[in-house]
Amino acid sequence: MSENQTAPREVDPKLLEILVCPVTRGPLTYDRKAQELVSDSAGLAYPIRDGIPIMLPDEARKLERD
Repeated sequence: MSENQTAPREVDPKLLEILVCPVTRGPLTYDRKAQELVSDSAGLAYPIRDGIPIMLPDEARKLERD
């Protein structure tokens, strides 16, 4: 890997167990490949940067609905 590329850092599994969507207070799904926490009920994907979930709705990516 180059200097600018780093392997995704893992998120603490205990942290994943207690985190909920800040909008709906519903469950989140961990997308390891995309490094996101997904809230299907809110239609948002919260980014994980350097192993830290960014749980701000303004930072979340809107999911495309079918």
